[in-house]
Amino acid sequence: MSDDVSSLPPDSGPGTGPGPGQGAPVSRGQAAAPGAGTGTGVTSGTAAPDGGAPGQTRAQALTRAIIEAVTQGSPAVVTVLAIFLALVLGGLIIAFSDTTVLHAWGSFFSAPGAAISAAWQSVAAAYSALFEGAIVNPHTIAAAFNGGPVGAIFYPLSQTASQATPLILTGLAVALAFRAGLFNIGAASQWIGGAIIVAYLGFAVSLPPVIHAIVCLAGGFAGGAVLGWLVGGLKARTGAHEVIVTIMLNYVMYDLLSYLLGTPTALQLPGQANLTSPNIAVSAQLPHVGGPPPQVGVGFLVALAAAAGVWWLLARSTVGFEFRTVGANPNAARSGGMSVGRTWVLVMLLAGGLAGLSGAVAIQGTFYSLNFQSYGTYGITGITVALLGRARPLGVVLAALLFGALDAGSTVMQAATSVPVDITEVIQGLIVLFVAAPPLIRAVFRLRQTRAAGMEAVAKGWNG
Repeated sequence: MSDDVSSLPPDSGPGTGPGPGQGAPVSRGQAAAPGAGTGTGVTSGTAAPDGGAPGQTRAQALTRAIIEAVTQGSPAVVTVLAIFLALVLGGLIIAFSDTTVLHAWGSFFSAPGAAISAAWQSVAAAYSALFEGAIVNPHTIAAAFNGGPVGAIFYPLSQTASQATPLILTGLAVALAFRAGLFNIGAASQWIGGAIIVAYLGFAVSLPPVIHAIVCLAGGFAGGAVLGWLVGGLKARTGAHEVIVTIMLNYVMYDLLSYLLGTPTALQLPGQANLTSPNIAVSAQLPHVGGPPPQVGVGFLVALAAAAGVWWLLARSTVGFEFRTVGANPNAARSGGMSVGRTWVLVMLLAGGLAGLSGAVAIQGTFYSLNFQSYGTYGITGITVALLGRARPLGVVLAALLFGALDAGSTVMQAATSVPVDITEVIQGLIVLFVAAPPLIRAVFRLRQTRAAGMEAVAKGWNG
């Protein structure tokens, strides 16, 4: 069942012409022309008009659909334009924070070409280095033809996938709750809950290699799921708002992590005063696909499998239908016999488990130990990834890969051009800002207004 149910347009009354997207009325016995109205077929025995082939008619319909999507500003087009506009503004920041460019622009009226060229070269060099660090470096391709390592070609992509892996899972944690009408701000605490369990199971328990890794993954999911279940249970039983509860749990878990990492009998590495845990056993670590390089870990495959599972859950299962129904209208769902409280508990349990799984793949595949800085900004960035992906599993994966590419390429960009890595965070913030404001994008690019979609429609999923 699809997410949105659109009503059919009313029939044209007497004295009125066909509405937008409607063809002229068809009399009994009259063959409908291809593409007229909403029909796609041709009456048996009736040839296409003007001798046109059906394939050409389909191509024309596809062209019209693409043009309408662009001119009307469909959600996908708005997202692409938001990314483009963010990159343009990021380029302006890069150019006019470069002292060489500023010096050239000091003589703009006497040498405008030199000023524009200096700005272009500054931006082009920065974005070229960003691309080489995140997608592919042409020099490695040339080296491979001369006997160099072929794996080096895929190293930038592997770094992008590695950076995107935990973001996919935290983004799914936020997006899944979003589809049920809940705003999960607690991905950070759930990430920590999963990471704590994984770190302990990783160094304190001895198991065979494959079984050990699977047990740690399951423990990470369980650690985050417990915190999500707590949030859902409080909302279902007491009406406590999930935003307040998850924010407070973030601080609780920050302090709990600090306590555990500072206690020798808990998680602290023996003989160390730093807040860090022992390394997990080799048997608990997730291997790299093909070995380093490339650096793509099994955790990336776990994240993709989780995204596919969430898609199936939402689009093909009865439970997912209940999630979407409760998210659209809890009162109507309750009137239809659905248990809204049970849905809240279940969706937050699964969302917390996904965030905890993010902590598991990060510890098992990247860090191999837990410290007070391990959680980073995965929880907060997961919210922006879910928003950019419009709370859809595929959109979340693509948004996480975009953010992973910016993170992976920023270090190469800084090393090659001295542009600070902070510029990528500015670009990420601008992307989310523009995606969250579709009317702004439509105004800038002169797009026609359409019905509420994208973030405008997603925002209606929040409930108190």
